[in-house]
Amino acid sequence: MMEEGVKKFLYVNRKAPYGTIYALEALEVVLIGAAFDQDVSLAFLDDGVFQLTRDQNTDGVGVKNFSPTFRALGDYDVNKLYVERESLEERGLTADDLQEIVYEDEDDDWAEKPSIRIISRAEMADLMHDQDVILSF
Repeated sequence: MMEEGVKKFLYVNRKAPYGTIYALEALEVVLIGAAFDQDVSLAFLDDGVFQLTRDQNTDGVGVKNFSPTFRALGDYDVNKLYVERESLEERGLTADDLQEIVYEDEDDDWAEKPSIRIISRAEMADLMHDQDVILSF
């Protein structure tokens, strides 16, 4: 149950993880927002779906691989990561190409549950409509 006055924030990730600063900056802003008890969700669309792929190797681009940080989101009560199915399919990806990100559900005896939910483009539109604040990166 959400507290009165807590706004729902959706952080929309549309960019590939490397080549620009958008993906890393979005992740940092999410962590800051979560530290202030916002109701935080993340959406991954377009090339943003690449941010969650497994086994990223950044040796060739000379930047640090920040993808393991997504696995720490559950520690900040960020456990709603929505991936658009059509964006995956358009890029030749499936759910099996995504890293495993889980959280511990305190209401279910701390059972580990998946944070990533793959939803359709129509469901993504409904999700966006239901937010108080949308920040796009």
